[in-house]
Amino acid sequence: MSTPNPEEFYAKLKTQLSDTSIWPSVYMYKFILPAIPDQSASLLLIFDNMGAVINSKDSKTGKYTSFSIKVKLKNPDAVIDKYKEVSKKIKGVISL
Repeated sequence: MSTPNPEEFYAKLKTQLSDTSIWPSVYMYKFILPAIPDQSASLLLIFDNMGAVINSKDSKTGKYTSFSIKVKLKNPDAVIDKYKEVSKKIKGVISL
C-alpha cells in the first residue's frame, strides 16, 4: 500500500468542497491528539478568534483527546490552509 501524496489529497478535497458547498460555509474539522496539554492548547490557538465552536472528548484510556471544530470559512482554500497549519504545528495529530 502506498502513502498518499498530500498535494493530490488536498487537490481532491478542494474539488469536493467546491462541488458540494456554497461558500462561505461552516466546515467541521475532526482531529485526534495524544492527550498532551501543550498540543491541545496549540490546536485551540490555531482556531482562536475565528468564532469556532470546539468540542473535545477524552478517550476511555485517557491517552487521546478528540476534537470537533466547526468554523465558518470563506472558501475551500481556507479549509486546506487550516489542515496544513495543524499538521505542521502539532506532532502526532490525526485528521479525520
